[in-house]
Amino acid sequence: MVCAVVVTHRRPEELATSLDLVSAQSRMIDHLIVVDNDFGNGGDERVRDLVTRQPVPSTYLGSHRNLGGAGGFALGMLHALALGADWVWLADDDGRPRDTDVLATLLACAKRHNLAEVSPMVCALESPDELAFPLRRGLVWRRRTDELRTEGSGQDLLPGIASLFNGALFRAETIEAVGVPDIRLFIRGDEVDVHRRLVRSGLPFGTCLTTAYLHPYGSDEFKPILGGRMHTQYPDDPAKRFFTYRNRGYVLSQPGLRKLLPQEWMRFGWYFLVSKRDPAGLREWMRLRKLGRQEKFAEKYVASRSGQ
Repeated sequence: MVCAVVVTHRRPEELATSLDLVSAQSRMIDHLIVVDNDFGNGGDERVRDLVTRQPVPSTYLGSHRNLGGAGGFALGMLHALALGADWVWLADDDGRPRDTDVLATLLACAKRHNLAEVSPMVCALESPDELAFPLRRGLVWRRRTDELRTEGSGQDLLPGIASLFNGALFRAETIEAVGVPDIRLFIRGDEVDVHRRLVRSGLPFGTCLTTAYLHPYGSDEFKPILGGRMHTQYPDDPAKRFFTYRNRGYVLSQPGLRKLLPQEWMRFGWYFLVSKRDPAGLREWMRLRKLGRQEKFAEKYVASRSGQ
């Protein structure tokens, strides 16, 4: 039994496009779960109606509290397990499967390589030959799909690395082993944390190189430093900066990622002091990462405090 879990927040048009393809897979999903994070604000009846009109058994979960992407996926994944899912397929509302064969291809890849989790490549909607998010292997950033095939054109799997909330397919037993996303992270960093847990579990997982999930281009946040030899992350939106930097403080303090801390300090120090000449920005980055490192998640984002 395959359950698809889609989290949405105020994007009924994009959600409709996503569900058109999620519900039309050649290997049909057995149940669709849509978590609506805007239900508590009156919601949008279009979302509920859209879910009930799908050609597959469907469940609409309207949340009276905005749980963020992390909490929304946690709720949907637990509901899928409660329904008896053997596989849980995750999708966001602003992306969509490339075609109707994505799920079948992922299942075949997982069975062929005995994987606990498998993800498609996440490609840019505007340019499907490019990755929606840059992928770093060591110090090398890969931005195109053909750069992922390091073993030749016949390679069908990139082991040990995956994008987890954009078309990712989990075995139910894998979710039981690594857990669901941490609701405290709200948005940003939740995927990195689950990826960290997957790596530490020792379970086999990876990216299937013969299928793709399309997502709006997200590489603009990654700013080049040191002549392009390294990059650092600076979201233009202050709310995204708040959650990105606070949550990175938490995630990079966890086992398995602490080794990245020296590089983190060097990259952000260089970016704020040399590239941007913005000492106040560095102080705010330090404050936010300290909140995360100390697990002080009670402080909420306030627009007036974010002006870097």
